[in-house]
Amino acid sequence: MMGWLKHAFAVEPPGPAEPTPPQAEVAEKLCNEVVRRHLTTPALTFLEMSRPLNFIGAQAMHFFAPLIGALTDAEGHRHFAAFLEQRGSIDYLCRRIEELEADTSRRDSSTVKDGAKQSGVDSD
Repeated sequence: MMGWLKHAFAVEPPGPAEPTPPQAEVAEKLCNEVVRRHLTTPALTFLEMSRPLNFIGAQAMHFFAPLIGALTDAEGHRHFAAFLEQRGSIDYLCRRIEELEADTSRRDSSTVKDGAKQSGVDSD
């Protein structure tokens, strides 16, 4: 009799969510665009501020899916909305944006050092 009540108030485990492959593809595109446009700080600020509302935002995305489907590819939109329904999705997005930003910064600094070595300028 109490078996149904056992998981009545279960929540997802804390920590970053693991997206499915289609969800990961959409999330990766989003994170790459944020880093490419140098919007890491505003994006992280927005994600942290919207953390309590991510499920409501996902439901709003589902609500607007017919309109989005008429204008563009609704498949990626639907996958991203499903991903945002997970409790750890914001953690995953923040972590991925930070990783991509660190990679970009490392790559840029090595390019500057290599350019300085080729021109004979000491970068230290």
